[in-house]
Amino acid sequence: MAASSDESPGIDDRTSGVREVKSAARTLELLELLASRQNRPARLRELTEALNVPRSSLYALLRTLTKHGWVRTDASGTMYGIGIRALLVGTSYLDTDPHLRIVKPVLDELGEKLDETFHFGRLDGFDVVYLATRESSQYLRPYSRVGRRLPAFCTALGKALLAERDGGELDRHVPAELVASTARTITDRGALDADLERTRERGHAVDVEENSLGLHCFGFALRYAPEGRPPRDAISCSVPMARLTPEREAEIVAAMREARERIERSAPPITEDSWEV
Repeated sequence: MAASSDESPGIDDRTSGVREVKSAARTLELLELLASRQNRPARLRELTEALNVPRSSLYALLRTLTKHGWVRTDASGTMYGIGIRALLVGTSYLDTDPHLRIVKPVLDELGEKLDETFHFGRLDGFDVVYLATRESSQYLRPYSRVGRRLPAFCTALGKALLAERDGGELDRHVPAELVASTARTITDRGALDADLERTRERGHAVDVEENSLGLHCFGFALRYAPEGRPPRDAISCSVPMARLTPEREAEIVAAMREARERIERSAPPITEDSWEV
């Protein structure tokens, strides 16, 4: 029996030679779109237009995913959001990450010592994904940042990791269009490259209101990847500019350098058969 159009092979994967399954790709695109909307549920029409798929096919997919808990809907059945099953899968990723178990206690110690906000993130495509956060008691966010993703080019976490790359490897993680998050965001590729060069010379990345107004952030790449493979993880510190002095900056940078060294000494080795991101 011939496969339906939803089950037919799709575009070749150039790295593995395995052909993409169209229905699986569509399901992933839908879940990622719903997750990216955070607390903004979507109507069927919005999802159909965003994904450019037939309304009837998408409705059937939403019904299936809702039944299995990957998508949730309101009482009227017309609004859709990410479901609880996505949380369970995401939590298992965190639970099994060997580096998170090393990094989180260090972030907690930094928080106790300096009472600023500290993050642990991982590079994923054009973005950096937050895997752990230790909030300051002086600057509390109304939500947890864990699981959120932000453009790498305008965050201290991301720029610390971009600075570890060059040529085509860097281009893979920088979008063609640099969309501003604030008025301070670097949106010119030449200016970004110059900023990354300063990051290499300095030894850590700096984000001055590029992602959030009022915040000055410091990012440090964690170099526990095998030789020849650029780092994928970084830690950062976010400080309200209103209380950042040159003395405080020096204290934070010194503490972050020491924390990076501790993490790199304690981190389990990444081998060729280790899990990829």
